[in-house]
Amino acid sequence: MDSFEINKIAGAVLLALLVIFGTKTMSNIVFKAHKPEKPGYMVEVPDAPDQGADKASDEPQVPFATLLAKASAEKGMGVAKKCSACHTFDKGGKNKIGPNLYGVVGSKLGATDGFAYSEALKAKGGTWDYDALDQFLANPKAFIDGTKMSFAGIKKDGQRADLVLYLRQQGDTKPPLPEVKAPAVAAPKAEAPKAAAPEAKAPEAAAPKSGAPKVKAPEATEPKADAPEAKAPEPAAPAAETPKQQ
Repeated sequence: MDSFEINKIAGAVLLALLVIFGTKTMSNIVFKAHKPEKPGYMVEVPDAPDQGADKASDEPQVPFATLLAKASAEKGMGVAKKCSACHTFDKGGKNKIGPNLYGVVGSKLGATDGFAYSEALKAKGGTWDYDALDQFLANPKAFIDGTKMSFAGIKKDGQRADLVLYLRQQGDTKPPLPEVKAPAVAAPKAEAPKAAAPEAKAPEAAAPKSGAPKVKAPEATEPKADAPEAKAPEPAAPAAETPKQQ
């Protein structure tokens, strides 16, 4: 085989390699995935209800004021980490996907400067008091239909109370906590008067049934007069003799 044939074979192999690696490089350039500068919303999937969910729903709900009185701001700081992907909590913190939450307790809805709130939230109006924060954190879309916040909510009452108490600390003014009301004591029910027991009566003699023979009491008999004593017959007088004829 001469050198010309060898060069042709070598050139074909090199061309094939160039085509293979060139195609791979071009596909990486065209279909390369770009990581976004800001992460999207972190959606928390609610826990699946356990078998005792129906039983728990029958239990009386604890007022949020009572939960706040027992809450821990330190624990609330740990709960706030779930929200740190979208929010900041320090004074002068920047807005991220969600607004900065410093001083949110007691503020008006949609009051953070420089953040584009949804039309639904701006139309809601009102203030972020303790009750409003509790309802929003439990289920944002149920409290504000049309909100841009795609967070599933915090289902545990105690965790919501801890988080709200932490948010209260993150502010220049700290609104007073709601008053804990003593549970109302139900008045005892008046018992219905008991019916008096009927007096026991002596059994009455049963009247004789019709048609039954009546038993008469025996009548007292008077003593009979003694019978006269039998007297001996008196002797008869002698008959007179008839005179004979002579």
